[in-house]
Amino acid sequence: MLVSRSDILPDDWDVTHDTGDSRDHGGVSGRTFGILSPFVGGDYYGAIIEGVHAAAARGGDRIMAIQTLDPGAHSADRAGVPDFRHPIAWQHLAGLVVLPGAVDTAYAVQAREAGLRVVFVAQDATGAGCSSVLADNRSGVREAVAHLISHGHAEIAFAGYLAHFDIRERYEGYRAEMLAHGLDPALLYDSEDNHESGGEVVAEKLLKDGMPATAIVLGTDRNAIGLIDRLGPDTALAVVGFDDIADAAYLRPSLSTVRQPLDEVGSVVYQLLCDDAEARVRHVRTFFVKRDSCGCRGHGLPVSEPQARNLFAQVQYLQSTLNIQYELGIELLGTHDSDPRALGWLGLTPAVAGCLGLWTQETHDRLHVVGEFRSGCPIGQVVDAECFPPPELFDIADGTAGEVVFLAPVRSREADWGVLAAVGPIQSTTPPGREMMNHSGALLAAALDYEVTMAALRDKEESLRNAALHDHLTGLPNRVLLEDRMAQAGKRAARNADYRYAILLLDLDGFKAVNDTLGHAAGDQLLIEVARRLTELLRVSDTVARLGGDEFVVLLDRLPASEAHKAVCASIASAVSAPYFIDGRRVDVGCSLGVALSGDGESDPDHLLREADAAMYRAKSAGKRTTSR
Repeated sequence: MLVSRSDILPDDWDVTHDTGDSRDHGGVSGRTFGILSPFVGGDYYGAIIEGVHAAAARGGDRIMAIQTLDPGAHSADRAGVPDFRHPIAWQHLAGLVVLPGAVDTAYAVQAREAGLRVVFVAQDATGAGCSSVLADNRSGVREAVAHLISHGHAEIAFAGYLAHFDIRERYEGYRAEMLAHGLDPALLYDSEDNHESGGEVVAEKLLKDGMPATAIVLGTDRNAIGLIDRLGPDTALAVVGFDDIADAAYLRPSLSTVRQPLDEVGSVVYQLLCDDAEARVRHVRTFFVKRDSCGCRGHGLPVSEPQARNLFAQVQYLQSTLNIQYELGIELLGTHDSDPRALGWLGLTPAVAGCLGLWTQETHDRLHVVGEFRSGCPIGQVVDAECFPPPELFDIADGTAGEVVFLAPVRSREADWGVLAAVGPIQSTTPPGREMMNHSGALLAAALDYEVTMAALRDKEESLRNAALHDHLTGLPNRVLLEDRMAQAGKRAARNADYRYAILLLDLDGFKAVNDTLGHAAGDQLLIEVARRLTELLRVSDTVARLGGDEFVVLLDRLPASEAHKAVCASIASAVSAPYFIDGRRVDVGCSLGVALSGDGESDPDHLLREADAAMYRAKSAGKRTTSR
C-alpha cells in the first residue's frame, strides 16, 4: 500500500495513494510499453516486470521486456551500466520503463525526445525530464532500526552496495534513525554487490574487526543470506535484510527483513506511463517484517496445506528450469545437427513463439529475420531496429495468461550477433539472470560463435591443404598432388588393359632471357599466363602441374585413341608459343615437349615421367621448339 505524508518522510517527498484502478489513467487502450532491465526475470527485476504487466493488462495495454545486459552476465552489479544504445522496438512503444542499472539517462533522454514517455524505477530522473517511482527505502529501514534498538542493541551496523541509489537511500534511513536515538551510525560496510557473495564479504570484515556490532541491517536479503551462511545459523548477531524475497521466511533462522511491495511499484509505474503530467516522483512505502533473525524467536515456519503445495510447486518449477537449461545446453552446444538460427530449440523452453534477427551491418541499425518459431514472422525480411520484433509476435502474446514479449541481445565476446525475441511467461521466482531469456541468449551466441569458429577452421584447413598441394605462384597442382594423380592413373592402367594415359613434360624456351631482361616479376607474370593457357586447353579430368622454374607436367587421362595425345601436344605448343604482353611489352617464348605413353605392358607413372623428361631434353638438345617421344 501507499501512505500519506508523515514525519517519517522528508517534506518534499510526493507520496500518493494507489487506488489500484489503472484504467482511470489510460485513455487509450492497446498500447505497448517497453521495460528496459539488466535482466528480464528474477525475484527483483522479474517481480517489477510482473507488477507493471498486471497493471497494464488491467488497463487493456501490454508490455515488452528488453534485456540490456549481455546474455550470460553473472551479475548486474558487477557488470555496470550496459552500453546499450539500440532504439529497439521504439516504433512499437508508447513509453519506456527503466529499471535500476538498465541504461544511462542519455538513452532515456533520446527516447523521450523521440516521443516516448519514460519512467525510471529506483532512480530519481526528474532532472532528465523523466518521472520516477522510488521505494520509500528510508521508512522501512528506520522501522527496522527502531525495532533493533527496542531489543537493546546500540552497536548497529549497516552494510550494502552503496553504488546503487536505493541502497544509499536505505543507508540514509539507518543513519537517520540511529541519530534520532542518539546513537553513532559509524559502523558502515561495503558489501561490493547485492548478492550472497557480498554478504560473505561483510561477514569477513566483521570477523576481522572483532565483531564490533551486535546487530546489522543489510541492503538486500541476499546480502543477509550470504552473511548468515558465513557466520552460521546460530550466530548471536541480529540480522535484518531488505526485499522480503521468497526464501526469507524459510531460512534458519527465518530472516527479518524490510518488504518493498514490488507489485505496487509496478502499478504506480503504469499510472505514470499513462499520465501526461510533467515529470514527477512517486514513492511506495516499505514495511519491516519481524522474524527470528532479529531476535524475535518463535515465529517458526509458515506451515499450511496451501503453503506446502505452493512450495512443492516451486520445487517442481525449479526442477523443470534445471532440466530446460540442461537440454538447451545439449541442443545448442552439442552436435549441431540442426541450425540454431531456426529456433526449433525454443520448443524446449517455456516460450510459445519467437523470432531471431541478426544485424545486417556494422552500424547495427537493421535486423535480418533469419529464424522463427511458431510466430509466423516472415523469414528473410529486413527491418529497422526501431521496428523489431515483427508485429506478428505481439499478436501471439496472451496478456491475461501472463505472457509477454521478451527481447534479449545475442552477443558474446567475439561478436554482437543480433536480438532474440520470444513470447512466454514472466519468470519472477528465479535468481536474477537465471531466467530463460538470459540463458538462451548466451547459449545461442555460443552456438553461433562455434559455427563461425568451425567454418574458419575448415577454411584454414582447406587453405593449408591447398597450399601443401598447389604451387603458390600459379595455383597449379605441385609435385605432391601430381604424384598422387599419376599413381591413381597407374592403378587404373594396371586394372584395365584398355586404359591409356600420357605424361607430357614441358619446358619453356627463352624463359631465362625474359627474367634477365625484364626481371623476375615479369617472369612470374609469364608463368601465370602459361598456366592459364594450359588449364584452358585441357579437360577437367586432365592435370596440369608445375614442377618448378619453367617446367610443367601434363597428365592426359583416359586417352580415347593411341594417337590422341598428338593433337593435344600441337595445341599446347601453339598456345604457349603465341605472343604475351607483359607490362605493355611483347614477349615471345617457345616450348620443348617430351611425351611418354602408357601401354605395351608399361604403366608405372614414375618410369613414364622419366621417359618424358628424357624426351623433352632430346627435343631441347635438337634446338627445336618441338615434341619428342
